[in-house]
Amino acid sequence: MARLNVISGLNRKSAAIALVEAGGRRILFDFGDGLDAGEHPDIDVIGAVDAVFLSHAHKDHAGSLERLGEIGNPAVFATERTLDFLRGSLCPETAHAIPERGSFDVDGLKLSTGRCGHAPGGVWFHMETEKGGFIYTGDISLESQGMPFDYPPQAATLLVDASYGDREQDLGDQISAMADYARGGAVLCCPAAGRGTDMVLAMASHGLAVHVSAAVGEEVEAATGERFPVVNGETAQPYQVIVATESNAEAGLSAELLKRGGFRFVFSSHVPNGTPAAALIGREEAVWLPWNVHPRKHDILALAEHCGSRQVLPAFVDMAMAPELAHALGARLRLETETEI
Repeated sequence: MARLNVISGLNRKSAAIALVEAGGRRILFDFGDGLDAGEHPDIDVIGAVDAVFLSHAHKDHAGSLERLGEIGNPAVFATERTLDFLRGSLCPETAHAIPERGSFDVDGLKLSTGRCGHAPGGVWFHMETEKGGFIYTGDISLESQGMPFDYPPQAATLLVDASYGDREQDLGDQISAMADYARGGAVLCCPAAGRGTDMVLAMASHGLAVHVSAAVGEEVEAATGERFPVVNGETAQPYQVIVATESNAEAGLSAELLKRGGFRFVFSSHVPNGTPAAALIGREEAVWLPWNVHPRKHDILALAEHCGSRQVLPAFVDMAMAPELAHALGARLRLETETEI
């Protein structure tokens, strides 16, 4: 019988790490690091594992790769695009490419993937089990205008991204609000390997002359073939609309422009404690405007219905802050860290 143990990420926004024991194998879905300054998951409880499957390249899902030695130096499986984003974090002999949409076997375990709509190259995972199948979504979005979402197959157990809890606001309304605010100049911060392409195209569709950091420009061109003017820490101007990494001005062009001064900043990601974004917002020197990159309440419920899931584990959210979602899930809701799947 397959068994799930959520090491980190259940009932709070934290590093994503889920251990599954099945068929004599021990595997991890994601191997993330903490988001708050100095926060790191307790991986001593994991022990040696046979493989790690990464949903995408963001820190909270892949940020503990430098600690692979502590869990037995297992093989790491991810899509080609995710591995490209993680170049330098993995030894070539450790990394193995998997399809963005397709099926594959690893040591007798049967898995399949589909595009997650959250990050370029990002995927969800489905694993066959005796009790009706298991889906691990990682981070997903059903609203992205440039990153497709593929609906998963049926599964009795669904460990689903529920980062927004009860949120229902539509991304289209959020885009309009951000475009209105950005007119006259603003730095729109985003993570690398994330929503940058969507932001650029959405702002351009609202008639804004968009500039980009080098990292975002490369992502846009790879995804669409389009090129937008690239600016750096010296050439960027406060009157320009600039889509730049990183998401909380902790690095990249956004950090350079913060140090230079004179720019308006817009943040839209989760804001961890101890980041420049948290300090700026706290002093009312920057704004936070939502941009959906996770599913809304009705998306989660629709996905659970689509998959016919009898057990739903909402990840990356404090469910005490999502009473409507908890009520709607009813008897399907599972908050125990360990369960049979």
